[in-house]
Amino acid sequence: MKAYLEPGEVEQLELAAEFLRDKLLIRLLFHLGCRVSEALGIRVDDIDFKRGTVTIEHLKARIKLSCPECGSGLGKMHKFCPVCGLKVDKAVAQEKEHRRYRSLPVDKSTLVMIKEYVSRGGAKEKDGQRFLFNLTRHRAWQIVRDCAEKAMLPKLVNVESGKKHNVSPHQLRDAFAVHAVKLDDSGDGLRLLQEHLGHQSITTTMKYRKVSGEEQKEWYEKLWQGGKQDG
Repeated sequence: MKAYLEPGEVEQLELAAEFLRDKLLIRLLFHLGCRVSEALGIRVDDIDFKRGTVTIEHLKARIKLSCPECGSGLGKMHKFCPVCGLKVDKAVAQEKEHRRYRSLPVDKSTLVMIKEYVSRGGAKEKDGQRFLFNLTRHRAWQIVRDCAEKAMLPKLVNVESGKKHNVSPHQLRDAFAVHAVKLDDSGDGLRLLQEHLGHQSITTTMKYRKVSGEEQKEWYEKLWQGGKQDG
């Protein structure tokens, strides 16, 4: 039983989508590796077509903060660190603002798809701003699930619980992360992935190295380097 989608399977998922809106949603979830809430929050003005970037707003309900001196956890109302006593009110405000937005690169083919979608009038105005999607989280999940069924993709297994589940938007984020780790699982590669995904802790990012199987593969290959070993 598989734990994540391969890039080829994500391509099948995208091909199974009937409407350009749904194809673009699937493409952004995989190519950006963003959360579904972040994808649904993208505005046309967030996209810099010249630079090939998109500004993502971190919409996860809770942003964890820590003391820049000792690393202790902080609440949003803390003015001083409860452990080392450092004055942290300015640091907390700066960290919150830093974590609220991140700029992500967008590949050329995806930019072309976005341009086509916008030119066709796909972007919808809401509260004076044009959003790429006028969808609820539930509807986004339904689109991905229906396309997965149409593409006859298998259910995936949760590596921690062992339970099977349908393909969902978050599995596209997982697929992006695992694909990135397979290409580069060095320390620098993992730190870039951490920043790209918006993870606070590198530990969260490291789970994709375990899922990809690269760590075990490297360990096993090292056992047999230098030719046949004596028994």
